[in-house]
Amino acid sequence: MTVTRVLVVTAVAAERDAVVAGVAGDGAAAGDGGAEIVALPAGGYALHRVRTAAPTAPERAGPVLDVLAAGVGPAAAAAGTATALTAGICAGAGYDLVISAGIGGGFAPGPDTGGPGAAVGSTVVADAIVAADLGAETPDGFLPVTELGFGTVVHTPPPALVRAVAAATGAACGPVLTASTVTGSAEHAARLAARHPRALVEAMEGFGVAEAAAAQDLPVLEIRTVSNPVGPRDRAAWRIGEALGALSAACAALPRVLAAAGAPTSWRTP
Repeated sequence: MTVTRVLVVTAVAAERDAVVAGVAGDGAAAGDGGAEIVALPAGGYALHRVRTAAPTAPERAGPVLDVLAAGVGPAAAAAGTATALTAGICAGAGYDLVISAGIGGGFAPGPDTGGPGAAVGSTVVADAIVAADLGAETPDGFLPVTELGFGTVVHTPPPALVRAVAAATGAACGPVLTASTVTGSAEHAARLAARHPRALVEAMEGFGVAEAAAAQDLPVLEIRTVSNPVGPRDRAAWRIGEALGALSAACAALPRVLAAAGAPTSWRTP
């Protein structure tokens, strides 16, 4: 049987547990008990493995999703993702897709930029995974690293898969920004919105996950649910529980979306 294998990377255990709860609640194989814990051979990482029920096509088993809490920030996310991907290859069980999943800050609708914004509690599927602070400050403002002649600052998820996940979850589609230092002022939020007028969410891991996936020529998605507005840090206004619940609900759709999405080779970004 052909088994689709998906690596889902979160920052922290609460996000990982929300993903597992959603996936296991929507098609986990009978008798699984939710997730199997699989220790990786390096880095002290552990995968939470959910084997989903087989779809109607008898020649294919249900997708297997390995969920990893890799740590906060793009560097930790890249390191954990790379470790899991390499371990899979060494075990003869490589992955077909990588997903960055978690909560994040939502941009307010932009009267000047025309951006649609993302409200607290909403779900976003990235159509672009953007490194928002990878570059240099200059007297004329910020320059992305690409304008300095290096690297990349955008990874593009497979459009058809983005649309399928968004349709199944009721999510909006738009850029998700990755920042090593999250926004804490209205002024910085306005600068980011001006540079990225379509941006919906700011988070800290997606670009690191995408870089590790790209190094192994694997497609990547990013799914975020919004816990707070981007801007001044007002912890009293954060709705982390609501966002984690939305994350579980969004991830509950993943097994059936992936089972219906065709062969993994069709998920490559053109």
